[in-house]
Amino acid sequence: MRPAAAAAILLALVATGALAKRPAHSRPDAGAAAAPAEESVHVVRPGETLGGIARRAKVPRGLIAEANHLKQPWRVHPGQKLRLPRTRHHRVTEGETGFDIAFSTGVPWRTIAVANGLAPEAPLQPGQRLLIPTLIGAPQPAADAAAPPVSAAEPANAADTTAAPRFSVPLKGAVLRGFTSRTAADYHDGIDIAATHGAVVRAAAAGRVIFAGREPRDFGNLVVIDHGDGWQSAYGFLSRIAVARGEKVRGGARIGRAGHSGRARRDELHFELRHHDRPVDPGIVLDKGGETSPRHHRSTRNKSPEAR
Repeated sequence: MRPAAAAAILLALVATGALAKRPAHSRPDAGAAAAPAEESVHVVRPGETLGGIARRAKVPRGLIAEANHLKQPWRVHPGQKLRLPRTRHHRVTEGETGFDIAFSTGVPWRTIAVANGLAPEAPLQPGQRLLIPTLIGAPQPAADAAAPPVSAAEPANAADTTAAPRFSVPLKGAVLRGFTSRTAADYHDGIDIAATHGAVVRAAAAGRVIFAGREPRDFGNLVVIDHGDGWQSAYGFLSRIAVARGEKVRGGARIGRAGHSGRARRDELHFELRHHDRPVDPGIVLDKGGETSPRHHRSTRNKSPEAR
């Protein structure tokens, strides 16, 4: 190839960026790092501040601090691993409450309020746009810190289930759709149990009724019972509610009758268990003595609101 032609090709490659100069510290075979706006975990580099990381990641600084249990003045140091909580948004509808939003998103209302700079008791306005933070686990230690060993036999959700009350099956029947973790795109926060219209639905454990009424978005006639220590159970698609808010119920007490209110397309019961507002697989904690039939069918009707 003639020198003049080679020079022309070289100039063209440089102009198009095909031969962009590599930084001195980069290796040709090194894997490209994720863009800051796409990272879920960020390793702090020398000279970085939490504010700078937040701007590049496009995640509010306060959320990063809360997710990683940082204390004021929110100093970070090289090698520290920060989890970056990616977020969703929710548009408030007429009559919707903080409880409704927490129940549908699986995120505690107090956490949502903090992320939006609201007092937890502040009233909501229809059309209001709320940022829904993603709940993540404990922060990762710095790169040079020794992490305590974790027993391989200990389940990941042990904290959610070891102190659980003894829950019994609220209605015997075939499981139409089982629990799917929120890590899946097509998640399902509870189980759907086949029922005959008017079948008695019973409290899974003793507690106090904190909601008994019409849930406007998905579950129709809904009852939610607080069992203490952060545990709640929910019963949706009811044809009839037999308890009132504030009422104390014993385990096995009748709380309503099965039906197809809300988005249900047949007579069934939607049943959920939550611990500190986080969905828990009922199959892990339900008393096996009253286990429902393990026959599962996929249902496209009752996805959680964000998965539709």
